Amino acid sequence: MYGEQALAGWAGVTDAVRASGGRIVAQLWHVGMARTPGSGPVPGAPAVGPSGIAVDGSASGLAMTSADIDAVIAAYAEGAANARAAGFHGIEVHAAHGYLIDQFLWSHTNRRTDGYGGGIAARTRFAAEIVAACRAAVPADFPILLRISQWKMGAFDARIAQDPKELDALLTPLAAAGVDAFHCSTRRFHPPEFDGSDLNFAGWAKKLTGRPTISVGSVGLDNEFLQAFQGQRGGVTDIGGLLDRMERDEFDLIAVGRALLGDPAWLSKVLDGRVDELRPFQRESLASLA
Repeated sequence: MYGEQALAGWAGVTDAVRASGGRIVAQLWHVGMARTPGSGPVPGAPAVGPSGIAVDGSASGLAMTSADIDAVIAAYAEGAANARAAGFHGIEVHAAHGYLIDQFLWSHTNRRTDGYGGGIAARTRFAAEIVAACRAAVPADFPILLRISQWKMGAFDARIAQDPKELDALLTPLAAAGVDAFHCSTRRFHPPEFDGSDLNFAGWAKKLTGRPTISVGSVGLDNEFLQAFQGQRGGVTDIGGLLDRMERDEFDLIAVGRALLGDPAWLSKVLDGRVDELRPFQRESLASLA
């Protein structure tokens, strides 16, 4: 989200979305230790993270210095301002799935002994400072979403919060820093997040922070994304349970990904009651816009 050529390209995208009556939010992210060596515009740049430790536990990169942390925070703020100037309606800070911000949140990849490591409040500091910097760079009515997950790519059973108390300690500073809504990523939206309650991840985030939340994960499909991308054939499922949760205000929005890739008319078919016409997502859907 920087550079004249890139921002001009994004402006063309946002103009088209606005002309169609749509809304578009830019997702800002830094892959950190998930960087593929030799890739990107600077192939020789090393992978960096809070402690130089990848999701798989290998010490395969460099630990960020204080100057590195400050530079990344400033870059997120610049990206937020650039996104607004390019015509986006908001930003989503990606703090999930084992990428840089999530690497700070998770004790497995954050072994720092300074103010950015240790307990859950310290591990949240980097994310909170990014959100606060973005909030200062854009007007108060420009929404800031934050995407968060327990699971990581390659570590599907990972948990940064073991119970509601820990989740509260994680989310409350982020809400105070300026998050307007939490996008709570799960591989399947319907399982309970913690024992003793039917609330899913987004439900708990809403209960603890009072902020609007977005739920996501295998909506309308009978297999989860990893199985689908490995070629497992899947079908469609009823969304009655999803609608019940939304009627109870467990969460405010639902994100639909693969189902729309499989059938771009998914929403209109669901609204019209034509669910028998839905086409399920298959891996080859990625190669088609039809």
